[in-house]
Amino acid sequence: MDHGTDRDAVSGQLAAGRVPLAVVVVDRDGLVSHWSSGARRLFGATKETAIGRPVGDLLPVSGALPDDEDLAADGPFTAYDGLGPDLESSLGGRLSYPAAGRARLTVPEPGGQTVPEQGGNTAPMTGGSRRVDVLWWAYPLVGPGRERLLVLAADAAGLRRDTPAAARDVERIAPVFALHTDFPGADRLARGLPEILPSMSVGEGARIVSQVLELGYPVLEFSQNDRVPVTPDWGVPRRAERRARREQADRARAEGLPVPSGLADEQEDLEYAAVREHLEFLNEVSGRIGTSLDLARTIVEVSRAVVPRFTDVAGTYLREQVVAGEGFADGVPDTTTMWHRVALEHTDEPGRWDDVVPVGEAMPFPAHTPFFQCMTTGEPVLVPRISEQMGHAIASQFEKRDIRPLITGRSMLVVPLKARHVVLGFMILLRHPERAEFNDMDRVTGAELAARAGLVLDNARMYTYQESVAETLQDSMLPHIPPRMAGCDIATRYLPGTLLGRVGGDWFDSVKLPGARTAFVVGDVMGHGLNSAAMMGQLRTAVQTMAALDLPPAQLLRNLDDLAQRLGDGYLATCLYAVYDPIAGELHLANAGHIPPVLVRAEDGRTDLLDLPTGAPIGVGGVPFESVRVRVAPGDRLVMCTDGLVEMRGEDIGVGLATLCESAAHPAASMDAACDTIIRALAVTFSEAGRGSRKDDVALLMARLNGIAPDHVAEWRLAPDPAEVGRARAAVREQLHEWGLADRLEDIAELLVGELVTNAVRHSHRAAVTLRLVRGETLLCEVDDDDHELPTLRSAGPADEQGRGLRVVSTLAREWGASRTAAGKTVWFELTLPRS
Repeated sequence: MDHGTDRDAVSGQLAAGRVPLAVVVVDRDGLVSHWSSGARRLFGATKETAIGRPVGDLLPVSGALPDDEDLAADGPFTAYDGLGPDLESSLGGRLSYPAAGRARLTVPEPGGQTVPEQGGNTAPMTGGSRRVDVLWWAYPLVGPGRERLLVLAADAAGLRRDTPAAARDVERIAPVFALHTDFPGADRLARGLPEILPSMSVGEGARIVSQVLELGYPVLEFSQNDRVPVTPDWGVPRRAERRARREQADRARAEGLPVPSGLADEQEDLEYAAVREHLEFLNEVSGRIGTSLDLARTIVEVSRAVVPRFTDVAGTYLREQVVAGEGFADGVPDTTTMWHRVALEHTDEPGRWDDVVPVGEAMPFPAHTPFFQCMTTGEPVLVPRISEQMGHAIASQFEKRDIRPLITGRSMLVVPLKARHVVLGFMILLRHPERAEFNDMDRVTGAELAARAGLVLDNARMYTYQESVAETLQDSMLPHIPPRMAGCDIATRYLPGTLLGRVGGDWFDSVKLPGARTAFVVGDVMGHGLNSAAMMGQLRTAVQTMAALDLPPAQLLRNLDDLAQRLGDGYLATCLYAVYDPIAGELHLANAGHIPPVLVRAEDGRTDLLDLPTGAPIGVGGVPFESVRVRVAPGDRLVMCTDGLVEMRGEDIGVGLATLCESAAHPAASMDAACDTIIRALAVTFSEAGRGSRKDDVALLMARLNGIAPDHVAEWRLAPDPAEVGRARAAVREQLHEWGLADRLEDIAELLVGELVTNAVRHSHRAAVTLRLVRGETLLCEVDDDDHELPTLRSAGPADEQGRGLRVVSTLAREWGASRTAAGKTVWFELTLPRS
């Protein structure tokens, strides 16, 4: 290894050892387009002599590996024996998949040149000739350039002579090369090192590439653990010889003669070696699939695990429900079952399969196909060679696309992807016509591979399904809050946690209250998972019910605490409840162990972390709750969130609260943008502190408190006298004229006000009836009286005198409702304002 690099230093950089490689690139015409310095040293020809010459003239392979006695001592490399013809066919440009082998070549001594003789043979011009025992690897090159074949070769004698003792007994060796090797496409090959060497991880490939960068020439790495990247027929030596000896042993048994001990022992050894190779392959594949529970990633891993090592083409089909992450009924698939093509890996040139069998296509398979047989029996189906007739039958399933040139003449193995006795899909494996056919051992290997892949896919499918169920459950429990309510704009965010699934107990809500008021709620059930989500759903429903009763904040939390104790000991939650009165410009808040809200003042942008009585969490019991009133101005913003946004394990919560206050004050184009700014700022803060990603779920509610101007509110007190109904109608008519709404709303508003006031006067006891009009996003009309019984819709008959009023209100109003108050009840309706 005379390359200007100390031999011991080079060998010491790897655990086993390195030797130089010869690199030869052949173009589509079979001419040499690259001839490395290593090729000059190994084969004797100079670069100037080799470039542009037919590769067969420079690498004569006739008479490869004669039965010389000296080869018997080459035990470590016998897995490559008998593969000279493969090299010859490879050099002829007929190789479409990676191959490896061993050949004995006659080459000129250093300083000589190889020239073609008559009849196509070669001979050295000067310096004599020598015999070289060569290990070689051939890789087809696919791309827009002219290069079609990469051949790497090493001197087997040099391996024995120049490598450390630890490396001399290994059977598995892997070629690698430097990134700056100067032949076309070297960069592309270096980047794809893990794909060229299937047993090599991306990290291992990066390590090797980074080490050989210093050497500047291709090297050969030994490893006690890595498999030969490409060894035809599983690396079992001398395929023809093995077959002949097996036939000889079979004939002896058939004739009743004893099998020679040498034949029997060798056959047993060969069978053991083949089985070992298959088991090692399955173990290797098992380590490459199922690295995550992501269904799409798992599908790609399964397809890439078998190409090109086991097959040249791998198409993966899955049931429609599996792709959608759904469950499906038990039972055998039939001719109506839809199968989605979810992945296609191959060693052919790019794009050859894409137009004919695109990924994503869904199709059924008829009963006469091998695919239907596989999916109904759950057993692999082996087709040694696809005949013209079978190719035509398969191609008939592809409308207006002729798939026959892609499949005819190839060996096919269809293996089911099963898990828990259910067929999830199947894989179609095809080998090139030049490659050995699938055999019975391949069938067993394919079945075992598919069983492992099926289990991995089913785990990913169930995870996807459960995640979908969890997200659906979470979404169903979170309210869909309108962006605008009376006197305020609202924006919300919910971020599922990454710990113990995507379901949590955080929630937010808003409730419409009498008097154009709005209640804001944010809560956090302690814990994660489905139990917390179910508990959250119960508490959220209870809050909505009690808010509709217009209970004061402190009383509402008191009732919620009592309810949690009745539901069970494990019901613990924090809750922040606020009522906004846009007419009075006031917030009424109570807290049950929750983090305090932030109020952003519109006047100067100042942020206040509101100082509220903390209170105890819901479910503790026996602790009083207190409420606080806070004056607010139009444009102020209220920010309420759960602790998952501001709290991170190992970090003071004060850091998160300070960041919350600072980010909430930033100007934003919209309420949604303001929410995103807060979430982004908190994420950056914890990331810079080295606390990693957020684990808890997050609920965030922001409300811009716009208020309602006093001149947009009108109120009248009416005596409980039927004569007041006419007065109420006249007052409403006059107010609508003043607001410029009479043309569109006068008639309907008068009619509906008359119905509500009539009912209030009829059911009121002694107190006055209050009529209120509020002009906001809608026209709101409220009528209060001292009767606690809520009105209900009735079916009125032709002779009935009652029951028609609310039916008219329900038909003509945009929305209507009724709720109890401390003094009685409020009945209200809304009308849509005309567009200006």
